[in-house]
Amino acid sequence: MPSDIDIQARTLVLSRVFDAPRRVLFAAWTTPTQVAAWWGPLGYVTTNCEMDIRPGGSFRVCMRSPEGVDHWKVGMYREIVPPERIVFTFAWSDAAGTQGHQTLVTVTLEELGAKTRLTLRQDVFETVEWCESHRAGWTSCLERFDQWLRTPAV
Repeated sequence: MPSDIDIQARTLVLSRVFDAPRRVLFAAWTTPTQVAAWWGPLGYVTTNCEMDIRPGGSFRVCMRSPEGVDHWKVGMYREIVPPERIVFTFAWSDAAGTQGHQTLVTVTLEELGAKTRLTLRQDVFETVEWCESHRAGWTSCLERFDQWLRTPAV
């Protein structure tokens, strides 16, 4: 049985403050065209973004790396609480739909006046190495998200 320390080491928590209202961030996480514009590490492009954003709904997204490699991710929405929280499962998949290890992602949005603190929690990874890999990916993704939020069209 894993210890609490082991589980903590395989749990990812990131928090970042964005210079945008909570409703804008919530819409950016729940509108497929907006998600497709920013989701993925810097340099990646979303080539497919199917989202049924409701409890029990699913998503299927493909990101293409700068090297041209497709990375599919799939999941189910467990909880949608506008504009505060989004909870969904997350698993890597191949193009045929075969899934790997599933984690749970919780995104919370805390209003700070005109700004918003986004906290992302993802758990529990199979290994510490996978957790750290996702830390790097999500950190880059949130940087890309911040850049996208700062574009005039948003």
